[in-house]
Amino acid sequence: MKKSIVVSGPPAVGKTTVAKGLAAEFDVRYLSGGDILKEMARDEGYDPTGNDWWDTLEGLEFLSMREQDPKFDKKLDEHLLLLYLNGGVVITSYTIPWLVKSGIKIWLDASHDSSTKRMQSRDNMSSEDAYNITKTRFDKNKMLYKKLYGFDFGPNKSVFDIMINTDNLTAKQVLDSAVKSVRNIS
Repeated sequence: MKKSIVVSGPPAVGKTTVAKGLAAEFDVRYLSGGDILKEMARDEGYDPTGNDWWDTLEGLEFLSMREQDPKFDKKLDEHLLLLYLNGGVVITSYTIPWLVKSGIKIWLDASHDSSTKRMQSRDNMSSEDAYNITKTRFDKNKMLYKKLYGFDFGPNKSVFDIMINTDNLTAKQVLDSAVKSVRNIS
């Protein structure tokens, strides 16, 4: 696989699972925008350990700082863009699909109820907490990317080559659909 693939969508729709599965299927490197952002948080003196770090007080503090200073997102996106444009990677990113014309862009979608249930199960939290976290993350991302880049994260899906609604599908079914779709257009 010479092309890069980017997987995007709202929080807790299965982006990481699909991206890792695609990377394994096509024998390319997997990169997470969130993991690189955690490295940047570490550089700022935070200790971003664990998958649910973003939902801790420290994680939320970093995200609040990030909202006030666009340098974090700009630096992250510049780094991801270089890696993406070199080809042969699968990246999870909220922004890259709108910043590049090349490669294969996948949007995973789900109802808010489905995302809430996925996060509740995955992160072992209450339904109310999962609902609030997924809603807050989505709303903040939408505002941030509109401010930084001028695109409508979520409503504007015109940049995507593949769209998969993950409601009522198992992780395997979503991955199988993504693999099949990528094979059809690559």
